[in-house]
Amino acid sequence: MSKAVADEILDLVREAGLVRPRDLKSAGVSGGALSQLARRGLLERVGRGLYAVPGTAPSEHRSLAEVSKRTPRGVICLLSALSFHGLTTQTPPDVWLAIGPKDRAPRPAGVRLRVVRVSGESRHAGVETRVVESVPVRIYGVAKTVADCFKFRNKIGTDIAVEALRDCLEQRRCTADELTEYARVCRVSRVMRPYMEALA
Repeated sequence: MSKAVADEILDLVREAGLVRPRDLKSAGVSGGALSQLARRGLLERVGRGLYAVPGTAPSEHRSLAEVSKRTPRGVICLLSALSFHGLTTQTPPDVWLAIGPKDRAPRPAGVRLRVVRVSGESRHAGVETRVVESVPVRIYGVAKTVADCFKFRNKIGTDIAVEALRDCLEQRRCTADELTEYARVCRVSRVMRPYMEALA
């Protein structure tokens, strides 16, 4: 591989942040070329089938970018979304990902994953796209995440859901009307209402 070709590929990787071989296929770059550049130390293999430019300091949310790169239809949710939005001081050891009821559960190497299955209006409501290390990351917004915490309180704990609600209201991250709407979408209106009234 010539230096000019290698430089061209490296420029594409720098622009994209994290890449899979299929991401550069339209540019005529093969997976073998990426492997070859990794063996030469010009690229870093950060996970199975994922490459980045060496020396790029990973952000605190790189794991979200890695999961999103491999599962573009999934949505970052629950504890991972709380952490991303700054509604918890804890960094969860797993990436929480919402997928459809019939979607195949991903198995990303090197990242611990917790999958929840979401259907209907609740699956698509409140999805935002943020960019992490040049990778589009689909993630639930603040109000939807808080409602999800109540919906999945048996998985994460009611105390975490209540703390997220309290922090959300104290920091004015969303309105009571938004919380009420997403509580309806997630079918937890009766569960959330007493906590919202107590914290109002």
